[in-house]
Amino acid sequence: MVKPAAKRPPAKSRTRRIWQSVHTWSSLACAVLLLLLCLTGLPLIFHDEIDAWLDTTTSRAPEATPAVIDGADGIATANLDRLVDAVARQYHDERVQYVIWSDDDDAKLKVNLAPPAGVARGNRLVTIDMHAGRILGSAWSEKDWRQGSLMTVVLTLHTDMLLGLTGSVIYCAIGALFLLSLLSGAVLYGRFMTKLAFGTVRAARGARIHWLDLHNLLGIVTLAWAVLMAATGMLNTLDAPLFGHWQKTELAMLLSAYRDAPPVVRPASLSGAIEAARRATPDRTPSFVAFPGSFFSSRHHYTVYMHGTTPLTSRLLVPVLVDARNLTVSKVARLPWYLIALEASRPLHFGDYAGWPMKVLWALLDCVTIVVLASGLYLWLAKRRPAASEATAGRSLSRPTADIRRPPEERQ
Repeated sequence: MVKPAAKRPPAKSRTRRIWQSVHTWSSLACAVLLLLLCLTGLPLIFHDEIDAWLDTTTSRAPEATPAVIDGADGIATANLDRLVDAVARQYHDERVQYVIWSDDDDAKLKVNLAPPAGVARGNRLVTIDMHAGRILGSAWSEKDWRQGSLMTVVLTLHTDMLLGLTGSVIYCAIGALFLLSLLSGAVLYGRFMTKLAFGTVRAARGARIHWLDLHNLLGIVTLAWAVLMAATGMLNTLDAPLFGHWQKTELAMLLSAYRDAPPVVRPASLSGAIEAARRATPDRTPSFVAFPGSFFSSRHHYTVYMHGTTPLTSRLLVPVLVDARNLTVSKVARLPWYLIALEASRPLHFGDYAGWPMKVLWALLDCVTIVVLASGLYLWLAKRRPAASEATAGRSLSRPTADIRRPPEERQ
């Protein structure tokens, strides 16, 4: 007697199982590191406020000695060149790399100094008062977690897990898995909710069904925000490679005329370079200046990064290359689209475009995402405990038809 061929499961059922597998395994692959990102991202939303409270921007490094710049009268703005020269003299074995304007206080300026060659340490940030002509103190760069504050460690954990570029690449892969998890979750949600009203939470059906409904509801409510965080987060992990690509391609073409010129040993006036950049971009103000030979400049130029005054344009930098020998503007370089996207994504990722209301909203959404991740892990673990699994109970030999009578969304 010929045995009847086994029945194939319906195409819809097979498709659903495929999406379920994609959602389960993409979620599990990224869940632990996503929890780390959410937990470290929560205080980073209030990074500026916490730094101000802890006063980390002016905490003194061991060798820092506050000083008054000779000739400053305490009222008029001291000459910028004299201020930077005083910092360079105080830390004579370190090299000035950048001069950075404070976003919160026009009177304060930060001078970024690189350590001597061969010293395994991050850069130093020296804070000066431009009006009083006074060195207030110094702190380690926020990128050097070994020397920095608690927030420095939190920031580095969030950006690269203390692993440098390797950690950033891992986070980029985690972001891609998170996007895949969100896509598959949205597809499953559409199938799951065909027979349930939006917002239904069946608390009386047991702990697993209760958390399944909460997981689905909170996940779909925060879907758009989660996609935004994943996309902007992935973009931010590519910070160094994108800037490096720009330097090797477009910036290298702009500077081709200087390729064989010797590096500038004694650059001309910093104040003069800033004034030249102001004249070239009158609708913008300086954000920071990269000195000749630093990562964000060339060996022959001051690169003055100018920004606008609106919430959006204040994040979009325009590099003005000023010849460090004669202070002529070599080029007003427009950033390529991928660097514009990168710069615009930074404050969006941390909720820094609209003050406190946006920060509070971002913090709440971050907390909800933590609940979604934790509930997803709980559901996966609960499904694998035979004693507590409704699926196992439904397939009991004493009740062979129980699984048929249960709603499809519970048969998992």
